[in-house]
Amino acid sequence: MNLIRPALPAADDLRARFRAVRAESLALAAPLSVEDQCIQSMPDASPTKWHLAHTTWFFETVLLQPHAKDYNAFDPRFHYLFNSYYEALGPRHPRPQRGLLTRPSLDEVHAYRKHVDEAVEALLGAPGTSAGADWPAIEAIVTLGLHHEQQHQELIVTDILHALSCNPLLPAYRPATGSAPRLAAVPPAMQWLSRPGGMVEVGHDGQGFAFDNETPRHAALLRPHAIADRLVNCADYAQFIEDGGYQRPELWLSDGWAAVQAQGWRCPAYWLAPDDPRLLHQGTTTGWQVFGLHGVRPMEAHAPVSHLSFYEAAAYAEWAGARLPTEFEWEAAHDAPGISQMSGHVWQWTRSSYDPYPGFRPLPGIAAEYNGKFMVGQLVLRGGSVATPAGHARPSYRNFFPPAARWQFSGLRLAKDL
Repeated sequence: MNLIRPALPAADDLRARFRAVRAESLALAAPLSVEDQCIQSMPDASPTKWHLAHTTWFFETVLLQPHAKDYNAFDPRFHYLFNSYYEALGPRHPRPQRGLLTRPSLDEVHAYRKHVDEAVEALLGAPGTSAGADWPAIEAIVTLGLHHEQQHQELIVTDILHALSCNPLLPAYRPATGSAPRLAAVPPAMQWLSRPGGMVEVGHDGQGFAFDNETPRHAALLRPHAIADRLVNCADYAQFIEDGGYQRPELWLSDGWAAVQAQGWRCPAYWLAPDDPRLLHQGTTTGWQVFGLHGVRPMEAHAPVSHLSFYEAAAYAEWAGARLPTEFEWEAAHDAPGISQMSGHVWQWTRSSYDPYPGFRPLPGIAAEYNGKFMVGQLVLRGGSVATPAGHARPSYRNFFPPAARWQFSGLRLAKDL
């Protein structure tokens, strides 16, 4: 398996990273009840319990069964239950029905993780003896598996937030540690950073790990443009709403306007208007409220607007007399002086279709299905959000979702032509 990665790390370093990533998944699930971890609130989301099992299935199926001598599967039936989309590995339980898997129990899933973790650590324990000539392949698969699990860690957070938003009590995923934020004063004005255009190199530079969809690195031609120094914030977006943004078809792409009408969108996914009946038990009916990981809190004017679809991001840009940046403009501006909020806040929609780079080749073997087959009908997002695990994102990272998706921490940055 030919992954983009640094020189082979020592087995004990890889084992330490394996332990840390696997422990973090359990830590993210810890605030949730057994009932919480079984729920599936829509077909695009998955139960927490399923994420914990699927990431374990990946290590068992892709790593242990081909490379660990005399490995015994924890339960052969799990091969069917927890396969996600790997056609080469046979049939699987339908994705929209993952919430029906009340069994295996959460305790059994934890036992499954323990069984697989012990086998992986044994495989990593003495690469010169147990792994032998397979060590380069083993290291590559474990590295991919850890980044794969970090992707599912983000999905654990975003999927459970959507599930909790469907509960009329609007319970918090995790109680806030401080007081609710005060409504900020007038946010700072957005500034425009001029960019000269020209030929730029984009894509992963070969230093460290990357997914195959970030390669190969290649030249892209940019026209002169400007990019906003910060993200669009909640105060900005509230002005769009107040100006009738969701009632003006001229601002929307055709499919976007159809989604607005069909879904009844009037604000970002987790915004609550003062007259929302779900706020009656919250003790406040003043101004916009926002449901998030810490429950319902007053809208914070300076906070980047989040949980937007591509359609909403594009409509806002049209209303603002601007546009969304291309993914190449975004990447080229990543380290520009004066630019802020490039990562760690919200994923940022771009105007780029999720297409293969020139010369793209998927990974060999099972991993060929990891990214390449999704390169149609989706849009690229760049950056990383508050739910993205530390150290997981990088400037060349290409996230992707269908244009109507808005359960992710997704927002926008503006650009315009010069």
